[in-house]
Amino acid sequence: MNKILSAGLLLAALAAAPPVLSPVVLSPVAAQPAAPFNRDPAAVRAGTYVLDSDHGKITWTVEHFGLSRYSGQLTEVRGELTLDPAALERSSLRVTIPMGKGGTLHEGLDHHLRSADFFDVERHPEARFVSTRIERTGERTARITGDLTLRGVTRPVSFEAVFNAAGVHPVSQRYTIGFDGRATLQRSQFGVDYVIPAVSDTVELHLEGEFQIVE
Repeated sequence: MNKILSAGLLLAALAAAPPVLSPVVLSPVAAQPAAPFNRDPAAVRAGTYVLDSDHGKITWTVEHFGLSRYSGQLTEVRGELTLDPAALERSSLRVTIPMGKGGTLHEGLDHHLRSADFFDVERHPEARFVSTRIERTGERTARITGDLTLRGVTRPVSFEAVFNAAGVHPVSQRYTIGFDGRATLQRSQFGVDYVIPAVSDTVELHLEGEFQIVE
């Protein structure tokens, strides 16, 4: 009787147990080949380039009441670069920045930034930068000076650019060059003086861009 009861309990336990499944084997995803990027600026192709807006943005940072540093981004930036690596002074850069794009991931603050207190997007939907001088400052660095127009005010601004690499991009299959840049400006010079100094007058900019050659 005990044997019969034990067998019944064993069968019940097996029936209640989850089925043993065969291991799932995922099909391997074809790995992208390593991009043949070159970090030698002398090897960069001369020509006209356009900014890949999906990989071009401006990150701004201000001090907030001296308690923290607050950042946001401007995206969907458009730009054109004419580059002559052998004579960098003959190069030029033009950039258009939609001031209503991007943001801080805070809906209320983003709405305020688009208002007349800050960017005044309704009257000035875009900012523009047009270079006036490009000079080499190191093996892979340059200073780019130009006129920035923001909220209808035009003032000279300089930023330090770093060449990252260049080569045929493994996804787009287009010859691409990548840069980082840093700049500092005083927002009050462009009429953006709301709650200074609670929110700092000084704005730090981090610029990132991948430019694709125009064939």
